[in-house]
Amino acid sequence: PNMNTTFYGHSCFSVEINGYKILFDPFISPNPAASNIDVESIEADYVLLSHGHEDHIADAEAILKRTGATLIANFEIVSWYGAKGHEKSHPLNHGGSVQLPFGKVKFVNAVHSSVLPDGSYGGNPGGFVVESNECNFYFSGDTALTYDMKILGEFHKLDWAVLCIGDNFTMGYEDAAICADWIGVDKVLGTHFDTFPYIEIDHSAASQHFASKGKQLLLPATGETISI
Repeated sequence: PNMNTTFYGHSCFSVEINGYKILFDPFISPNPAASNIDVESIEADYVLLSHGHEDHIADAEAILKRTGATLIANFEIVSWYGAKGHEKSHPLNHGGSVQLPFGKVKFVNAVHSSVLPDGSYGGNPGGFVVESNECNFYFSGDTALTYDMKILGEFHKLDWAVLCIGDNFTMGYEDAAICADWIGVDKVLGTHFDTFPYIEIDHSAASQHFASKGKQLLLPATGETISI
């Protein structure tokens, strides 16, 4: 099954499932690589946040306010936005899932750190498994390669994945290719690369590495919509 996905730079992307627009980790206005994106034009019915770092939530508050979207994140992040007046939300914690109008969302493990921009405790970082009648995919958030990913391949039939590939703060593309193998997907949308000098990568080397494993690494331009 094919699904349209728009990449907004860094780790931010959106998908449309059953007519609902789902936006992940919006970091657009402070990102020079996303200067061509008009944040005000981005629509969302749901905003899913993997963890509290600025480079994943910078535009979340403004987008939530403007669109009236429902926030899905861990309990600590949901509480932080609640204190700012955004109460349309659903909190999750690791291993927990919720059935939403477009499908089922499960909050899964990520090995990383998490603190909110004002220094507040951001809870533990995570990723999401999204399952619907249209397709199933995994968004890793920021994470190391972890053996927990094998569980995802064992218990979920995943069609594709969104994996961090920039190395230094997260998996590099070699580890992401191993993750793709473990979770049983052949198509991967790469995120968390090139935004800062620490995470600049060689695109052709990354793509060739995936191809050598029989997998496809998708690296769309910022603002580009692709069919996965």
